[in-house]
Amino acid sequence: MPFSFERLTIPDVVLITPRVFGDVRGQFLETYKRSEFEAFGIQDVFVQGNHSTSEKGVLRGLHYQVSPKAQAKLVRTVRGDIFDVAVDIREDSATYGKWVAAHLSANNRSMLYIPAGFAHGFCVLSDVAEVLYMAGDEYSPAHERGILWNDPLVGIAWPTVNPILSAKDKAWPCLSDARFRTGGAA
Repeated sequence: MPFSFERLTIPDVVLITPRVFGDVRGQFLETYKRSEFEAFGIQDVFVQGNHSTSEKGVLRGLHYQVSPKAQAKLVRTVRGDIFDVAVDIREDSATYGKWVAAHLSANNRSMLYIPAGFAHGFCVLSDVAEVLYMAGDEYSPAHERGILWNDPLVGIAWPTVNPILSAKDKAWPCLSDARFRTGGAA
């Protein structure tokens, strides 16, 4: 099997480590194989790929999209190191408002599968990080939402207290005021 799958403390979020094949030419690894993911129970089909480059201290998130454009994500780092976070925003979930995190790096080659119904964000730990992620639905500005990165009720133990944030990421509401459905004022 080209992947090992590890369920995190919120079992719907999965840390995936690919098998790396190396020889004198270098290395090869698979980053996604639908049949292997489906055999593990990950049924999402990924329809959009994204690539971000960020400097140390940048925090992106916590982002999600509401139905019918909710997105599952498969996140990996190809350069540098990140602290990657998923927050359960499924209101009927036993782990609603809880978070899990994984250290993703170019060295460990691990990936994080985050199903729809979670907010996602990451903080860059290295001088520069390049993050690739696939999404289960296309980006839709009308369905984009977020929650505040330092919401005290969520209590994420970020590795920074003074991150570099976009204006949008500074303005997201706390989880208790977030909207998980379409409609109403953003």
